[in-house]
Amino acid sequence: MNAELWDDATFLAKLREVGGNSYHDRHPFHLAMNAGTLSPEAIRGWVANRFYYQANIPIKDAAILSNCPLRDVRREWIDRIIEHDGTQGEEGGIESWLRLGHACGLERAAMLEHRDVIPAVRFAVDAYPTFCRTQPWPVAVASSLTELFAPGLMAKRLEAFKLHYGWVQPWGFDYFSRRLTKARQDSDCALKLTLAYCNTVELQRAAIHALVFKCDVLWAMLDAIAIKFPPPPVA
Repeated sequence: MNAELWDDATFLAKLREVGGNSYHDRHPFHLAMNAGTLSPEAIRGWVANRFYYQANIPIKDAAILSNCPLRDVRREWIDRIIEHDGTQGEEGGIESWLRLGHACGLERAAMLEHRDVIPAVRFAVDAYPTFCRTQPWPVAVASSLTELFAPGLMAKRLEAFKLHYGWVQPWGFDYFSRRLTKARQDSDCALKLTLAYCNTVELQRAAIHALVFKCDVLWAMLDAIAIKFPPPPVA
């Protein structure tokens, strides 16, 4: 029996199901972070390794743009690169993450040079721009839909840092605060494009697999970080 094209409501439900099953907010390292049980070394290790991911976000977005022939879509998607890379006078998300590192006691030069990136984290993150470069652009867009699940995670993360990690300077929390609203705006844009342009059975199924892949990237990163900085069990 041939597969059928999902309507928008069913397609969206399938996408959200991926997050419910696979999003990294359930990873033991994240649970320990929110519970306030991570050591300063573990927090610094997470910030340094996560920065490698942050630094690659505009690269994967540029890969999506390079494959997209539609001017109106490119005009909309390019805002993501500007948001992370920043402009003169508004330095963007990468600079905000560097401030978080500084607030944790990390050296800026070490972060920019990715000196402390775990090899498995590098391998997982590098797979993401490669995926976006080699897949049809609507499928690559769908891989970014982890943003659907990000606002709730970000709110819990911000609360946990303020409550449990008083040694981190609060002026470093700008990235978390910004993403509370920006992640929702970004996910609305990506979802609109995914629903509109993943308009065949093959593209819809590929979009689901793309989102699973992205969840796997984020989970694999935390697996590697947790091996190097083992979190205590969460009761």
